[in-house]
Amino acid sequence: YKGGIRYHPSVTRDEVIALSGWMTIKTAVVSLPMGGAKGGIALDPRAHSEAELERITRAYATELRPFVGPDRDIPAPDVNTGQREMNWFKDTYETLEDTVAPGVITGKAVSAGGSEGRVEATGRSTMLAAREAFDYLDRDLDGATVAVQGYGNAGSVAARLLDAQGATVVAVSDSSGAVYDPDGLDAAAVKRFKTETGSVTGFGAPSELTNEELLTLDVDLLVPAALENAIDARIARDVAADVIVETANGPLTPDADDVLGDRDVLIVPDILANAGGVTVSYFEWVQNRQRFYWTEEKVNEELERHITNGFDDMIQA
Repeated sequence: YKGGIRYHPSVTRDEVIALSGWMTIKTAVVSLPMGGAKGGIALDPRAHSEAELERITRAYATELRPFVGPDRDIPAPDVNTGQREMNWFKDTYETLEDTVAPGVITGKAVSAGGSEGRVEATGRSTMLAAREAFDYLDRDLDGATVAVQGYGNAGSVAARLLDAQGATVVAVSDSSGAVYDPDGLDAAAVKRFKTETGSVTGFGAPSELTNEELLTLDVDLLVPAALENAIDARIARDVAADVIVETANGPLTPDADDVLGDRDVLIVPDILANAGGVTVSYFEWVQNRQRFYWTEEKVNEELERHITNGFDDMIQA
């Protein structure tokens, strides 16, 4: 089984069940030989010191120890977790099992057995899915306008890679609000500003918007990359984008999906668009099992093959 661990105040048992169901479908869409899983702790990591988070993570790993393993359930990062937490988890499991088992968890630092290309994987699959969608519509991604809601790892990487494809990223947002420049933002510079200050607002763009205003901008491509249910039926009626690529898990409510479907907005679903993370996690597990590690070029090449094949299969279905 494969799936991430999230640290967020809204984590509930029902959410974990729903997300593990999502993962089951996602692994199937990109042809991975695994089922779906998910985990989480209901906490706000900002309210805890690094030492406290380490103790919490190691205690969590200890409790999960009977249920995880390289041939059973292989966790990974999700909201508010990353290489640091995965390294703690791996170290705890290996210490308790008195073994070397890098394949017990993925999303680790490269020095701990992680894979090249893992950090960028979800944003890269977003870019690849958008490229395939525009190609399917016989439209050019070069010059297309893009708005990105959510500027964490996935959203910021997607923005930078879309920019490299010639698209114009005109607006990005995080929980503090959104910045907008009709002539285009420097996606990498906004990310550096967010890393330094903690938010995208204040970057110095011509306009600042609310998250809802960003979601309803008249752009060619909308990338919701924050949390689930960001776009409900009310907001969907005002969405002006031609294509939506779901980078977050379930950013559209079912009612919003109906509204946008009736208007023939092309929606690339999360189970394909954000499957880069689980796909490269699978590659990491394969490398851990073989004790043979790939170059970033090979990782990206294999990821592109899985996502483009998945897109073609989705269109056929």
